[in-house]
Amino acid sequence: MARAMSMTPVSATPIVHLDRIWKSFHGTAVLTDVSLTVPRGQVVCIIGPSGAGKSTLLRCVNHLEAIDHGTIFFEGVPVYRYLRGGKKVIDPDRRIEQVRAQIGMVFQSFNLFPHLTALGNITEAPVHVRGTPPAQARDQALALLRKVGLEARASAYPHELSGGQQQRVAIARALAMEPKLMLFDEATSALDPELVGEVLRVMRQLATEGTTMLVVTHEMGFARDVADRVVFMDHGAVVEDGPPERVFTTPRSPRTRQFLQTILNRGEADPQPAVEYSA
Repeated sequence: MARAMSMTPVSATPIVHLDRIWKSFHGTAVLTDVSLTVPRGQVVCIIGPSGAGKSTLLRCVNHLEAIDHGTIFFEGVPVYRYLRGGKKVIDPDRRIEQVRAQIGMVFQSFNLFPHLTALGNITEAPVHVRGTPPAQARDQALALLRKVGLEARASAYPHELSGGQQQRVAIARALAMEPKLMLFDEATSALDPELVGEVLRVMRQLATEGTTMLVVTHEMGFARDVADRVVFMDHGAVVEDGPPERVFTTPRSPRTRQFLQTILNRGEADPQPAVEYSA
């Protein structure tokens, strides 16, 4: 069963809207005419096979990759590269950084600074990017470490933390910038199975608090239980987009049905409740 809707009001203007996005690498199309809307306060999970373009889509949202065609809107305003009056506009780096500062991203690899403690990793951006006073940044960082269950490890360096702990610090670091949107790119894929749950618990907590999240995941149980919408991608295109109870029980696309059945046959999804496919 999907999560109950949060009490956060859903604005008429979505946080992010992708309008017919195209992206290629060396002549090979990776994203093909992708349109997607992420309303404020919603959790949207993207699932699909490897090579479907899921991670590239997230990187385009954060402008870590530049799109070839289409328009990305952030809070209703076109950003990065777009057409205005029939002419191509490329936002200056300063504008791009302003938008990116409002988007938190958690990667597959933890990407923590090895020479900084957990506390130092979290305070780095608020102090040096936003100009937050160090004492205030420290208090906020400790509160975030408490939130992810790691207040006692504030002085630990990354090499002294487990993979699950490092990823929770990475989540806290992203939250320290008070983002309007959180992007998760397979945040549990680099973890040992016994450590996956501790990261998913933090992500579930963020969802219940109304955090707007765009999540690429292979954790089908998480997508089914937490998402407001599930998007299935294949070969660079959005094949299916709908509430999890429909996508997981009565998918409209044969390709979605095939993918989910394969996942179930591999035992990679929680079999409860059972997935039932209509003919």
